Amino acid sequence: MSTIFITGTSTGLGRAAVELFSARGWRVIATMRAPEKQTELGDLPGVTLKRLDVTDRDAIVRVVAETLAEEPVDVLFNNAGYGLAGPFEAATDEQIVQNITTNLIGVMRVTKEFIPHFRERGAGVILTTTSIGGKVTMPFNSVYHAAKFGAEGWSEGLAYELAPFGIRVKTLAPGGIRTDFGGRSLDQTAHPDYLEALIRATSRFRDPSRDSTRSSAEQVAQAAFDAVTDGTEQITYVVGQDAQEYMGMREQLGQSGFVSASTRLFFG
Repeated sequence: MSTIFITGTSTGLGRAAVELFSARGWRVIATMRAPEKQTELGDLPGVTLKRLDVTDRDAIVRVVAETLAEEPVDVLFNNAGYGLAGPFEAATDEQIVQNITTNLIGVMRVTKEFIPHFRERGAGVILTTTSIGGKVTMPFNSVYHAAKFGAEGWSEGLAYELAPFGIRVKTLAPGGIRTDFGGRSLDQTAHPDYLEALIRATSRFRDPSRDSTRSSAEQVAQAAFDAVTDGTEQITYVVGQDAQEYMGMREQLGQSGFVSASTRLFFG
């Protein structure tokens, strides 16, 4: 029986991944900040809940060590993360540091604790949820893009280092997911001089007609399962119709053309 360690499992994609891997007969170590609120998730076959805040370095070291002392782990799925939307000028230092710590530094810290284990075993998969926002940009998401572009670049660079030890490094880059990511998992900044443009961009982004191209959490969880079990050296998996359309537009138009097209798309 294979074992996967997943961060950020209380809602959305993380929760869907726990349910899917459990249904496929895997042992699942599901981590979150408040496991006492998700006791029913722990009732699923093979699922163990653990408390973990990925911004707490000491907790990362302790929880990973405890887990590996109990059983070997085959797959690490870094999924904890949240968005930060709004004008960069209005972002507080705390908002910037917290977002990058959660979305990038926390991912690095968790991964670093698992690498010796995987290296000694001569096998392992490290999968990180980045975002299509780690490949292309959209208005009023610059800090989030910084973290997600960083996670993509770091993962690709790490793949070189770990391949000789039989460790595969992969990223999952979904587009919009029909969950509450835009509510519960979103922090915001505000500045009056940007308000009109922000309202236009937000209205466009939240247009219900766009839901038809977005993925369900279950669809992205299936892509995660496929990524860690396909046995290939593929690094990035772009998931969802909207994400693939954005990537196609970026590749076709180039950087400047894409930014110009996105400006027209979001601001008219």
